[in-house]
Amino acid sequence: MLVKDIEKSEYFTSMDKTFLTELLHPKNDEIEMGCSIAHAVLKAGKSSIPHRVRSVEVYYVLEGKGLMHIKEESKELRPGQAVYIPPESRQWIENVSDDDLKFLCIVTPPWREEDEEICE
Repeated sequence: MLVKDIEKSEYFTSMDKTFLTELLHPKNDEIEMGCSIAHAVLKAGKSSIPHRVRSVEVYYVLEGKGLMHIKEESKELRPGQAVYIPPESRQWIENVSDDDLKFLCIVTPPWREEDEEICE
């Protein structure tokens, strides 16, 4: 049985300036699964940098409020909501709350650094 604990996970700043840890990823955990799952944190008033990923992404908000931007659309997200991000879509999220914005990033196929690029 594989159990991962956020409290014991190593966080890093990703290319899009989100603070995150990979909770489950086939390349790190030697498991068979068609997606990867990361836990992300954005401090109050911060936002990720506009970027695109070749994979499908789903963000699921755990705490705080975020303003999600996908292509030309924007929508406020709150805890308990999930947003679908189509592959190759220019996207970023802003923390619009006074607390940390915490969310899960589910990526399929699993996230790879070479599949992500910063948008101008």
